[in-house]
Amino acid sequence: MSGTKELFTPGSESFSLVKQFRRIPLSSLRVFEAAGRTGSFAAAAREVDLSPSAVSHAIRKLEESAGMGLFVRTTRSLVLTREGRMLLEHVQRGFEEMQRGFQRALPDIHVMPLRLHTAPAFATQWLMPRLGTFMEGNPGIALRFSADTRYATFDDNDHDIDIVYGTPATSRHEIIPLVVEELTPMCSPQIAERIAGVHDLYATPLVQSEGQSVQWGGWFTANGLATPGDFALAFDRSAMAISAAVDGLGVVLESTLLAQRELASGKLVAPLMGRSTTVRYVGHHLVHPRALDPHGAAARFKRWLLAELAVPHEP
Repeated sequence: MSGTKELFTPGSESFSLVKQFRRIPLSSLRVFEAAGRTGSFAAAAREVDLSPSAVSHAIRKLEESAGMGLFVRTTRSLVLTREGRMLLEHVQRGFEEMQRGFQRALPDIHVMPLRLHTAPAFATQWLMPRLGTFMEGNPGIALRFSADTRYATFDDNDHDIDIVYGTPATSRHEIIPLVVEELTPMCSPQIAERIAGVHDLYATPLVQSEGQSVQWGGWFTANGLATPGDFALAFDRSAMAISAAVDGLGVVLESTLLAQRELASGKLVAPLMGRSTTVRYVGHHLVHPRALDPHGAAARFKRWLLAELAVPHEP
């Protein structure tokens, strides 16, 4: 115990060092931490928004106050001394503790969770390109996004809202038909140059989109024509079939809604639109539990979605 009293006796070297450290500005330790972590005065200067000479001066003053060398400087490198490494470890711990303290002291920020489930093709082809607009206009929503061909049940609160492909079975949930979609042959502009009429499809590779409820057979029947015997390519996902058509692998029969981005950019064209019978149907439905908080995340997403699709709805 006597040794402890002697160690912190006023006037002793250790007590003087403690007093010196109490006068060291926090900003100097911040500069030291940046320089020690990056191994460069120039990098530390950019991080703390000072000039390299100001960083060097701050480190020198810190070394003088501490009475120890913190760096070994050469023309090509900056290396921490043994004392510098020890001090850096403790300074970093101190900054981490302060950061945790500020995080705990800040008032809670109200975050609204949104658990969204959609059909895969709708998610990839239509929703993802527009999702940034929704998130930007609705700060404070924590989105959890999943997509597969199964329908959400809502029984165990696994999802708040679902966008399904096809007509869901009658249930206690709210079911809203979305936009009317058109199925028409689409292809790259290069292939479109060879298609003057519907009969030209017989001499063109056809891409089968097996995920569609209406496929090539239904379209040829609607146009009073016989269905070709086989197809060059077949995909079980609309996104892959559309991508194949963009890459010039053939003509795909797909929804103008799902291929909206490719049609708008000119990567795909619809050479027979207006010159053949298109198949019109409601391909997607919005499903959610009937009791929605009108101010909650699900209700906000619903209003945004229906407005984007220009679907009439109650405010």
